[in-house]
Amino acid sequence: METIKIAHGPENASRMILGCMRMPDLSVQDAAEMLKTAVDLGINYFDNATCYTDGVAETRFGEALKASGLQREKLIVQTKCGLCFDRNEFDWTRENILESVDDSLRRMGLDYLDVLLLHRPDLLYDPEEVAEAFDLLESSGKVRHFGVSNVPPMMLELLRKYVRQPLVINQLQLSLEQSQLIDQAFYINNLSTDRSIDRDNGLLDFCRLHDITIQAWSPLQYGMIGGCFLDHPDYPELNAGLDKLAKQYGVTKAAIALAWILRHPANMQVIVGTMNPTHLKESAEALSIRLTHREWYELYLASGKYLP
Repeated sequence: METIKIAHGPENASRMILGCMRMPDLSVQDAAEMLKTAVDLGINYFDNATCYTDGVAETRFGEALKASGLQREKLIVQTKCGLCFDRNEFDWTRENILESVDDSLRRMGLDYLDVLLLHRPDLLYDPEEVAEAFDLLESSGKVRHFGVSNVPPMMLELLRKYVRQPLVINQLQLSLEQSQLIDQAFYINNLSTDRSIDRDNGLLDFCRLHDITIQAWSPLQYGMIGGCFLDHPDYPELNAGLDKLAKQYGVTKAAIALAWILRHPANMQVIVGTMNPTHLKESAEALSIRLTHREWYELYLASGKYLP
C-alpha cells in the first residue's frame, strides 16, 4: 500500500483510509475481519467520529480491534469531535473537546489518539479555548496530532494563530461529481454559471501552501448526502467513462473513481467507508493506477462539467 508523508503528522500513513461510520452494521467478529482485511491490504489509517451513531461506531471499532489481535502501535487511529446532535449544537469549547476525547478513548479502549479533528465549524468557537484544550491533550499524551474537518481558510488561519500544534489534516468532501474543491477556478469571472461562485475561498491552495493534508470524504457520492453515483441512472456519461477505463485497467469503476482523486498533485488521502471486504479490496486497486492527464479530464467532463 502506498503511504503518504503528512507534514508534522503521523508517519507512514496509508493513502487510503478506512472510514468506520458504518461499522456498527457488523458483528464484532465481522468488524474484526474487516480491520484485518484493511491491514492486509496495507491500510493502517482508521477514521471515526463521536457523532457516528452516537459513539457506537467508536465502541464497535474498539471491540473489533481487541478481537482482531492487531498491534495498536502499528495503526493510526483518528476521530473527530464537535458535532453534538443530541443537543443540536456544534461545540468546540474546551470542556467539550476534553470530554469528547476521554469518551472516545474509553469507547475504543485506547490510551491515545493518533489524530483528533475538530468536526465542522462551531460558530461560537474561541481559538484560545481550543488552544488550551489541545495543549492539555498533548501534554497528557492523549492526542499526538491535530487537525480539522470541513473548515474554511480564514478560520484555519485564526486557529493557526493561537494553536501551538501544527494543524495537519483538513477532511473535506470531494468526488468526481462534487468537485468544487478542485474546479472553482475554472469558472472565475463567468457570470453565466453558478459554478463561478467561490464557495471555499481557495481552500485547496490554502491547505497546500500550509502543508495541511486533505482527506477526501464520500469519494463516490453525488450531492452532500445524495448517494453513490456508480451505476446511477442520472449519471450515464460518467458511468460510461468509468466503465471504459475500468476495462482498460482491469479494475472496478469504484477504483477508477478513487484513482481520479488520488491523481491530483495535492497528494490527498481518500476515505473509503465500505464494510464489505471484497469492495475494500477492489477499492484498494485504485492505488496501483495513475490516470493520464487526458484520462483525468475525460472523466471530469463526463461528470457533467465543461471547459469554459
